[in-house]
Amino acid sequence: MGQARISEGYRKISRHDELFQEREHDAYKAKGKLKEPAACSQCGAVFHQGRWQWLEAPANSHRTICPACHRIHDDFPAGFLSLKGGFLRSHRDEIMHLVRNLEKQEREAHPLKRIMAVEEKEDATLVSTTDIHLARGIGEALHHAYQGELEFHYNPEQYLLRVSWTR
Repeated sequence: MGQARISEGYRKISRHDELFQEREHDAYKAKGKLKEPAACSQCGAVFHQGRWQWLEAPANSHRTICPACHRIHDDFPAGFLSLKGGFLRSHRDEIMHLVRNLEKQEREAHPLKRIMAVEEKEDATLVSTTDIHLARGIGEALHHAYQGELEFHYNPEQYLLRVSWTR
């Protein structure tokens, strides 16, 4: 990995197997136990057996908004993935196909892992996500597939992960 500049409030994650240890819990997670079954009125995900799942919502389910839809509504991502470099310019379609496929796989198993937005510029692409682990997983998949420079910066106070991939 290349040298990393560490912004104030962030710490560099250098090892791929290091876990992110939260000092404060994610503000978008439920403060207490949700009444089960609960269904998101926005996306239809169901909170059942202690986790969000893609299930048919029972008729008696409690209506709520899941943490991912709440983040999307507030436009408050948990993860940012910055993609840069000449390789990106010449392979953008292929790279974005990998990004979208990984997000689709993750979202099918974990309804709270979603891409919120993709902002494309000539020399860079910024992907925002509802989950820090999705941003990290996409960055690691890009690094595995195409090598390049991969950096992680985690801000535990804001529950925010910034991932940068350059090649």
